[in-house]
Amino acid sequence: METKTGSAQGAVDGYLMADFPWYGLDEAFTGRRWLHTVGASGDGTVEYGSIGHGDEPTLKADPADETLRFTVVMTVAQRPGRRTADGTGLLEATSVSSAAWLAGSGLLACTWPTTMERALRQDWLDQQTATAWELADDLDGSGWAALTLPVDGEPTPFHYRESEYGWVLAGSARGVHLGAFGRGMSAYGLALAAIPDIRAYDGA
Repeated sequence: METKTGSAQGAVDGYLMADFPWYGLDEAFTGRRWLHTVGASGDGTVEYGSIGHGDEPTLKADPADETLRFTVVMTVAQRPGRRTADGTGLLEATSVSSAAWLAGSGLLACTWPTTMERALRQDWLDQQTATAWELADDLDGSGWAALTLPVDGEPTPFHYRESEYGWVLAGSARGVHLGAFGRGMSAYGLALAAIPDIRAYDGA
């Protein structure tokens, strides 16, 4: 089971416990940067996390607000398949699909239509979540396009898709899988880089 830490004052502690580098937009982005979420396995090992750039999306904001501009970069540790800490189960190996799923579900979580009737919300969320999973599991399918972006200055291939809610991309770098989602900021002009000091981000 995974636990998540939000962008509260002490959230940086979870990021500092990771045994892999965190990635965000490179220094060409001069806007606000903020801590988003960290995910850890049952034994406390940090498995993934995300860093936000620009506006901080919340469900209090109108998903249709065209002025909302943000990019969230997901970093997922490259892990082989392994046993859980208590030895009773197995954890699947992480992959680019893992990053794609986290990015897709992250976009869904902050852009779903809060004005929808309560009776319809769960059905809509279930349907969209299943679609996001199916897309993440078929990265070579027609739902994705190819996009090359700089990562630490090196051209890096990504899988990319757009929807009415925003865009999602996923790929790999040295020792990690990378995902990202956003809206109001074009993915085509982005560049990613390892973060020298995560404590410099808001909330640290």
